[in-house]
Amino acid sequence: MDSTGARPYRVLQISDSHLFASKDSKLLGLNTEASLALVLEKISREQSAADLLLATGDISQDGSAASYRRFLTHIDKLGIPSLWMQGNHDLTAPMQLAMGDLHALSPCSRRLGAWQIIMLNSAIEYQVSGEFAAEQLTFLDHMLMQKADHALVCLHHHPVKLGSRWLDHQMVSNAEAFWRCLASYDQVRGVVFGHVHQEFSGRHGSVPLWSVPSTCVQFAPGSHDFTVDTQAPGYRWLDLHPDGHITTGVERVENMIFEVDLSVRGY
Repeated sequence: MDSTGARPYRVLQISDSHLFASKDSKLLGLNTEASLALVLEKISREQSAADLLLATGDISQDGSAASYRRFLTHIDKLGIPSLWMQGNHDLTAPMQLAMGDLHALSPCSRRLGAWQIIMLNSAIEYQVSGEFAAEQLTFLDHMLMQKADHALVCLHHHPVKLGSRWLDHQMVSNAEAFWRCLASYDQVRGVVFGHVHQEFSGRHGSVPLWSVPSTCVQFAPGSHDFTVDTQAPGYRWLDLHPDGHITTGVERVENMIFEVDLSVRGY
């Protein structure tokens, strides 16, 4: 509760599940299906009152229809409304077929009381780096023009440098245009993103930014070249308060025994 007695909206973020057509396939030595299941089991235990779940890209590693259908089956068991976005490994057409509800795939928006959640597609199919197509920035501008009291903007790629050389080559190439759009409005309270497979918090001007651990393999923060971390998978929760402030934290799977192939130099 805040000072007015109103309950904040609880939003969950998961990202970078990298599922395959086969549920037995592995990424860097880790079974991504099994690790996603562990994260979702943790969410089921801890987040029964959540209002919305955000899947911020790279749901699939191979863009297969089977991987999206299984992801939907996993998510449906939670009973939490969800919004999805494309990552650089995803393909829009099979995502649309699996979801059925095109209003829940980026670019899209959802209202939670005084809050507006805006999901943008920063991915260009078959490319690793991010870039906003013109229609994505037009959509962002149109949504912000509706003047909700508070807005949370979500994308896959990072719109600021993280101090990791190899990952920073993959950030949104036209991030300046994104930030110019946001600067025209005063209701943006935060930006969340995926892609980087690690926990991050920072600011761009007055706007807080957060990333989320992957539900599978983690990347080492601050690494010069591609480096895998040994931290456990997890998810982020965000409490969106009626007065516009956000409280947030990361929860990771506990007592997870897994072996990541640290010799692999890419994914």
